[in-house]
Amino acid sequence: MAFAAGSDSASAVPPDARRDTEQTLLTFPEWYLVHSPAEYARIVRQEPAHRFPFIEQTEQLWSSYATVTEAQFRGHYPLNLGYHVMIMVISTSTTVEYALRSIYENTLGRASWLLDGDRLTDEDRYGAKAAQEYVDFIRQEPWYLFDFTSRLEHLWTDVPWWGPGLVRKWERRYALTTEYAVKAVYGKLIEKATRATYTPALMTTDVVVDHLPEGFTPPERVTVLQRLADGRALLSLPRYFDFRIAATELAQQGVTIDDIAGNGASKPILVTVWASDRTTLPAGDFQVLFEQSLTLPAATRRIALLMPVGHLSVFLAQANAMGLTVEHVYDY
Repeated sequence: MAFAAGSDSASAVPPDARRDTEQTLLTFPEWYLVHSPAEYARIVRQEPAHRFPFIEQTEQLWSSYATVTEAQFRGHYPLNLGYHVMIMVISTSTTVEYALRSIYENTLGRASWLLDGDRLTDEDRYGAKAAQEYVDFIRQEPWYLFDFTSRLEHLWTDVPWWGPGLVRKWERRYALTTEYAVKAVYGKLIEKATRATYTPALMTTDVVVDHLPEGFTPPERVTVLQRLADGRALLSLPRYFDFRIAATELAQQGVTIDDIAGNGASKPILVTVWASDRTTLPAGDFQVLFEQSLTLPAATRRIALLMPVGHLSVFLAQANAMGLTVEHVYDY
């Protein structure tokens, strides 16, 4: 499937609200570092931490980065060297973290689990709750702003020190204390470096839609900025996690997005979906970039699809009927 290259100079999106096309590809590795903690949070709600496939997740991160980079070069999109450097830094640090945690969880973590009768402790449950809070936070904010310090404090003040599974309890307490303390310190350092290097990211993105139906009611956090002379309209949508929600609600009202952040209908946009291993992906106006197995939900795979911006709304409206769950839309 061929996509248009170059900038859309005729876009109705204001120049200062436009972003380059390669962003939709390069944001996947960044968002994988949201998807992976989300999978960890799902697992540790009911299983010990050593059941999380740390090494396999690292392999998925680097292989998907290689694939989207190849697609970037194949499409002749801007290089964006600074973004590649950022991806390399966060991917390398995650690789080191996952390697260390894999070693720990499959030795001391696994031993404490076996010694205390294969059961979750209050510390396991506290860690699972904090893991989900972390995921909910980083879907909209940088990870280094998460309050690891308060999680560490509450671990020692709110979670009972004594109880069933004493060996497991204190092993988990040590593991969580180490994790929260290291991330609290490292996060502060990254925050200072980031604020000195980068300007804060915009939390909205401008899109052009084909029309606004009579009696149109904007979804939550969607603002009508301008009605254009040709019947189209310029809207402001939330970015990141909530973009998918807003774009889907527009699609369900019969509104088609023609342009996202200056990327017109023929430009590519990346979408990831979940599909059962038994589901055969139907033919459509998209290109499959790669697939990744999920541990939980079981027998489920992530599929990365590249499609024209002009086809996104129809796809979002029909995804459920195709047996697909849209995970994320990578909105530049």
